[in-house]
Amino acid sequence: MTDPRSEVGLPALTGPVEVVGAGLIGTSIALVCSRLGIEVVLRDTSDEHVRTAHGLGAGRAARPGDHPQLVVVAVPPASVGDAIVDALARTGAVVTDVGSVKAAPLEEVAARVGPDDLARYVGSHPMAGSERSGPLAASAALFDGRPWAVTPHPQARPDAVRLVEALVLECGASPLVMEPEEHDRAVARISHLPHLAAVLVAGRLAAAPAEHLALSGQGVRDVTRVAASDPALWQQILEANSEAVLDLLAEVRADLDALMTAVASDAGPDLVEILARGNAGTAAIPGKHGGPARPTRSVFVAVPDHPGELARLFGDAGEIGVNIEDVHIDHDPGRPVGLTELVVERGSAERLLAALESRGWTTHR
Repeated sequence: MTDPRSEVGLPALTGPVEVVGAGLIGTSIALVCSRLGIEVVLRDTSDEHVRTAHGLGAGRAARPGDHPQLVVVAVPPASVGDAIVDALARTGAVVTDVGSVKAAPLEEVAARVGPDDLARYVGSHPMAGSERSGPLAASAALFDGRPWAVTPHPQARPDAVRLVEALVLECGASPLVMEPEEHDRAVARISHLPHLAAVLVAGRLAAAPAEHLALSGQGVRDVTRVAASDPALWQQILEANSEAVLDLLAEVRADLDALMTAVASDAGPDLVEILARGNAGTAAIPGKHGGPARPTRSVFVAVPDHPGELARLFGDAGEIGVNIEDVHIDHDPGRPVGLTELVVERGSAERLLAALESRGWTTHR
């Protein structure tokens, strides 16, 4: 098999790779590199994190004589600048960071290092993660098929940019080259603003009466899921990208005022227009494999809350020949049954419903 790096002129990632910050992202990168046979050395302010990552097979603790080819900085946003400067000062390696904001760290690093060192720094950001944190949440499959922004600055060495792209490909992700400022505007729109919207909705639930919460369904769980993330980490992310976030919040504030006016005045057409913009935005999100979104339909199936039942449902769907695009489970608070939503291509929905019913499943149309 042809090495994909040779086809695009990328250098070989031979290592050692030094990972600074053995949390979810850092340990996941370390696991990938270790499984490829690349030597990985680990640094973290927490010795326990290094021991845990080492126990998972992600590498070993860094030693004074190490000479890495690439340093990956995977620390909280408030520490990114210091960690990049430190890595550039004590190694001759190419240095990247995987923080969720790119312009602010670049500005800090450029003010603190010389041009030769700055040329070895190339920011990047994998669009992957979860609400969980720490090395025990890590997975070598975390980046499979995910977009990974690579954000070179004008002074970055071309070979340094290519080496970071090689890391992205080795991790199974898709590199997207962007300017740092454009990246920050993009993540404000597709990550930071949705997180804040989820926080505001979830905040309305904190003191809600128990009888209100008893009506909770999958919709409210979907909308609020990301609000469970670490508040201290998100404080740092939002402060680092405050300009882009504030611009979008101002737009949302104007939309919220228009929505309140439409609801209060029974302005049906205005309300429909606002709701339709939500339809348009949802449709604009790229579909599977980055292509255009395809029409889908939800098929609802009652699944007993017993071991093996969900696997049996998936097995039946596979035998029927219908691909499941997405799945959600809404647990019935009054019965040991979960209402499972199978999202399938619209044209396959009726065939799946009929076939599942013939196999004894209870469906909801």
